[in-house]
Amino acid sequence: MAPKQALTRRTSRVMAAWCAALLLASGAAGAESFSGRVVSVRDGDTLEVMRGGKAVRVRLWGVDCPELAQAFGQRAKQRTSDLAFGREVRVTVVDHDRYGRLVVQVQVDGRDLGEALLQAGMAWWYRHHAPGQRSYEQAERDARAARRGLWADSNPIEPWRYRQYHPR
Repeated sequence: MAPKQALTRRTSRVMAAWCAALLLASGAAGAESFSGRVVSVRDGDTLEVMRGGKAVRVRLWGVDCPELAQAFGQRAKQRTSDLAFGREVRVTVVDHDRYGRLVVQVQVDGRDLGEALLQAGMAWWYRHHAPGQRSYEQAERDARAARRGLWADSNPIEPWRYRQYHPR
């Protein structure tokens, strides 16, 4: 791919993420959403939620939890389970990823699940995909300062870097 095409594609993705953030922040009409029970937690940022009688796999928008084989990966999955498994949640669709999952924000009892994971130190704020999400930025900053969760580690490895060296 030519450098100009790559830059254009990246710019388009950043603009799409900004638009999604603005739509979510404004509660804009037309955003696809549904409610359902969480029936599976695959890892810290991937869940299955019932929708129309079927389990639908969803990926949390704006956060990236450690991979299961990574330090804190199992703890992130457990924290997500503690917060959401078996619970009725409100799902707002932001996008679809390359694996066919819905990329979503999840509300559990009115609380943003991604933000809760960031506050617990179980995720990174995914700046590339959610650049305007200031509450996520603050939640991560607070967890880092308090050395909660993965921030207690002297050198935590971002999941996107980990995946570069440990492909699926």
